[in-house]
Amino acid sequence: MNPKNTWLWLAVVTGLFVLVLFDQRHARETGSVPVGVLPNLKPAAVIRIQVSPGKGTNIRAERTNGVWQLTKPLIYPAQAASIDNLLIHLARLIPAPHITARELRNRKVDEEYGFVTPQAAIIIEQPDYSVNLLVGARTAPGDQVFLQVVGGDGVYVVNADFLKYIPRTPEDWRDTMLIDLKGLAFDRLSVTNGAKIFELRRDATNALWRMVYPLQARAYSARAEESLQLLQSVTVSQFLPDDPKADLEAYGLQSPELEVAFGQGTNTVARLQFGKSPTNDTRLVYARRIGVNAIVAVPKDLLAPWYARVNDFRDPSLVTLTAPVAEIDVRATDSFSLRLQTNGAWRVLPQGFPADGGVVKDFLANLSALQIVEFTKDVVIAPDLPAYGLASPVRQFILKSAAASTPGGPTNGVMAELDFGTNQADRTFARRADENFVYAVKRGDFERLPSASFQMRERRIWSCSTNDIARVTIRQQGKVRQITRNGPYDWSLTSGMTNELAVEETVSGLCQLTAIAWIGRGAADRARFGFTDDSHQITLELKNGEKASVEFNGASLSGVPYGAVMLDGEPWMFECPAWLYRYVQSHLSFAPNT
Repeated sequence: MNPKNTWLWLAVVTGLFVLVLFDQRHARETGSVPVGVLPNLKPAAVIRIQVSPGKGTNIRAERTNGVWQLTKPLIYPAQAASIDNLLIHLARLIPAPHITARELRNRKVDEEYGFVTPQAAIIIEQPDYSVNLLVGARTAPGDQVFLQVVGGDGVYVVNADFLKYIPRTPEDWRDTMLIDLKGLAFDRLSVTNGAKIFELRRDATNALWRMVYPLQARAYSARAEESLQLLQSVTVSQFLPDDPKADLEAYGLQSPELEVAFGQGTNTVARLQFGKSPTNDTRLVYARRIGVNAIVAVPKDLLAPWYARVNDFRDPSLVTLTAPVAEIDVRATDSFSLRLQTNGAWRVLPQGFPADGGVVKDFLANLSALQIVEFTKDVVIAPDLPAYGLASPVRQFILKSAAASTPGGPTNGVMAELDFGTNQADRTFARRADENFVYAVKRGDFERLPSASFQMRERRIWSCSTNDIARVTIRQQGKVRQITRNGPYDWSLTSGMTNELAVEETVSGLCQLTAIAWIGRGAADRARFGFTDDSHQITLELKNGEKASVEFNGASLSGVPYGAVMLDGEPWMFECPAWLYRYVQSHLSFAPNT
């Protein structure tokens, strides 16, 4: 090291230190706010910035309508955040000492402070202001740098942190986002995947997607939106060298393997093409955006949804309920309607009995959850329907909105009409009245839907208090026994019955008798489910003289005990809560198993 230069730098540092102390003391005494190097710079007002990084290529970016664009050495979308960060840090530059022109007199400034070959030259333009900066050498400690405003007075010493925001190559300011869908107005989406082509359009009213090619069909809006979100997250892994005459065939882009186009009305606003993978990295694919003269490499996994089949973008739900349902017409084992009453309760018509709100809710939930497992046939005409059992459907459900079910209201409020036909091993054919397609759904899902009106009845069979009970009659195997309730937990028990607490709890359960599910009605079903004249029967007699009887039959193939009650003059069979059946067998039976 030259001793002469060492003493020179020590003198400079000592002088800077004295100036800093003087400046800070003066600021404390006067209470003045330090003036920035560029007091007129307003980052939000800048329309153009050019950076010449040392001996590198000039990099220029221009802002139009709030959007930054690289214009030199190539035209390409720019990273707004990177440019804004540089401008913000430049606007905040506060000089440590300011070496005035007088102090620099008779000194080789350009050589001493590194302005002969500056680290960077920066030109900033606003509508009413422009500035040219030269970034010189770092000071001896390295945490500060010499800065000169061309045409200004003297040299500044500023914090060197802003240097990390100065681009060294155009790639530092090229936008790594493949496409910004948030800033793109589009309502049309066209995908070409090899020989497969489909087009989706977004409804302006509900923002849902609909397939318009190769057929008119409901689209899988959730999948479309998820695929768009993945596309939005695609970032450039590699910028290929700029070549206006690039061999597109070598990149698989002459006839791209995948193309995604975005349109607004009849105008195409953006097109993305994807080709082959680099030979050294199959995780990437080459890509380009039409209108932007650049080829890049991007991760292939984020594009996976767009390589899918056309049917993968069709709505997999048989029906989507977008409004409250007020009426359901059912044609199955028998015909009936479920109608929502003004008090919020449901009723089964014309049978005239109350419907169970929970069962209706489950019914609608099961309908909404029905998933299409196969798009069986896309174009179906009337002669085709018998092959699928849909000429005379096994079950039909017509869902109506509140307007259609209101007397005197509109008659066109049908939300959906669903037909179900032939069952196969694991699936059932189905169709919608507003479409010409035949679908297949899982047979197990179909079997969860109601097939008869009795299944919809209110599951609470009766409700009373144990304090209303006068006596209980037990009939079993041709024998009859009565027990009387004298008061809370006080019963006149007969031989073999000793637990008054257990009897009280069992009768309490019977007072709130509720079916798990209704399984049949009528004398024929009563016999089919194994009930006979000798079945175990419990009769509750109330103090007002009313009586309520229930029969039990534990011989269930499903393992769930059956019960039977008389409603509307005929027997109704139901699945009985197992705990209640065990209590009855243990405490209200001739041969209790205690």
